[in-house]
Amino acid sequence: MAAIIFGGLHRIANTAQLLVPLMVVLYLGLGLLVVGLNVEKLPEVITSIVGSALGFQEFAAAGVGTAISQGVRRGMFSNEGGLGSAPNAAATATVSHPVKQGLVQTLGVYVDTLVVCSITAFVVLVSDPTFGENSGPTMTQHALQSSLGDWSLHLLTVILLLLAFTSVLGNYYYGEANVAFLTRRRGALTAFRVAFLAIAFLGSIGSVQLVWTLADTTMAVMALVNLAAIAPLSTIAFRLMRDFTAQRRQGLDPQFTRDRLPGVRGIECWEPREREREEAVAR
Repeated sequence: MAAIIFGGLHRIANTAQLLVPLMVVLYLGLGLLVVGLNVEKLPEVITSIVGSALGFQEFAAAGVGTAISQGVRRGMFSNEGGLGSAPNAAATATVSHPVKQGLVQTLGVYVDTLVVCSITAFVVLVSDPTFGENSGPTMTQHALQSSLGDWSLHLLTVILLLLAFTSVLGNYYYGEANVAFLTRRRGALTAFRVAFLAIAFLGSIGSVQLVWTLADTTMAVMALVNLAAIAPLSTIAFRLMRDFTAQRRQGLDPQFTRDRLPGVRGIECWEPREREREEAVAR
């Protein structure tokens, strides 16, 4: 990580960027293979999931609240919905209307949670695990190993390594972009890099429970800050959605320029078409 963020080894980063989509598809393929080999257990697994979350015994033991709380925490960690981190990546997309990318972002929440996480749950539950002996990635590894053999254990280890490493790398660049926005002082960026590496190192040697607790706490703070920003921005989002829907009803491919939201200040791009043509002629 230090070699990349200090040395600018873009080849490594670009290679990881190419490999990660392949790793995700490969993981989904492994999961679907396990489900296919144990398809007769699916009704039992689904009944177990629903029953354990919403059963009378869980209601009596106040387990429903725990199940929902744990599910929301892990779901947010999976898809980052509502945290305010995903817009960093979404903002780099080139689209003709911001609602188009907004709809893509909402789709990502369903894919991450309802597809990837559900497949993981099926993989674990069809292996009939003994809860308490293993937890986290270890449980998934043992579940794959019991269904597909030892080779799947090593393959999953490589997938997790690549996904984790590139996730850390991606979040670093989020932070670097934010530091550059706040200040142009070169020393600030160096200090951020050193602090980032120190935290990454401590996280790699810390206990799993400590890492999860810190992650949940910092994500909660992120969510509070993001929700405070979303509340006043929601009126603009609804206006954008109405503009998008109106153009679709006219049979048009929705196009947006900032003059379509009169009275809204602070929009630094989305130039009107006339302005774009004038700039093109000037160039």
